[in-house]
Amino acid sequence: METRLERLGDGVALIRIDRPEARNALNAAVREQIAAHIQELAADEATRCVVLTGSDKVFAAGADIKAMAQASPAEMMARPDYWAVLRAFPKPLIAAVNGWALGGGCELALHADIIIAGESAKLGQPEIKVGIIPGAGGTQRLTRAVGKYKAMKMLLTGEPVTAREAEAMGLVSEVVPDAEVLDRAVALAKAIAALPAVAARKIKEVVTLGADMPLEAALALERQAFQLMFDTHDQKEGMAAFIEKRTPKFEGR
Repeated sequence: METRLERLGDGVALIRIDRPEARNALNAAVREQIAAHIQELAADEATRCVVLTGSDKVFAAGADIKAMAQASPAEMMARPDYWAVLRAFPKPLIAAVNGWALGGGCELALHADIIIAGESAKLGQPEIKVGIIPGAGGTQRLTRAVGKYKAMKMLLTGEPVTAREAEAMGLVSEVVPDAEVLDRAVALAKAIAALPAVAARKIKEVVTLGADMPLEAALALERQAFQLMFDTHDQKEGMAAFIEKRTPKFEGR
């Protein structure tokens, strides 16, 4: 296996890319395994938040160029869309990024809801340097995250940005010392997992769907989701605990 799935307890799971000989390049096996892990965790009621990481040296250094160098358009069209599973994942997903996150690796991180980056991390979309364009959301997710002008500079030059530059442009959520990346991501995941799971999933759904809607439609979606929260156990428990000045006991329902 070129990836590993670890259950960390407290509602948190960790997916680790483990292909050091190829700098965690995203070949078909890695993409398929990540998709399988994500599908498994989506169906697992005990899992409330997931962390996705690589090694302490590299998150994922892009796609496997050797595997696609001589491919035809028909062959590329026939490849399964493993990314669709990530796009549909309903639970909070945190990317813990050390080292390089390039091409497909950057796009993989962009599928997360929160990105924690090490101080030495570098993120980029260098596809133009090998004669192609990003094909897993790089032209779309990146632009939505940082705006046209920052995205176009990255896409048209193929040059990566540092973690601090990425933080300044809104590409990562937080920058921490390299040695603390995974610990910080897991701690954040456990904090999220301890909160009402239905509300967390609904926040992700409304933010994701609302981003591509006209404002009035997105606000209507938000209002409906807000109203539905009042049919959950955790809303009753959370508000009762607030009034009674005690710690709430959330059950994820």
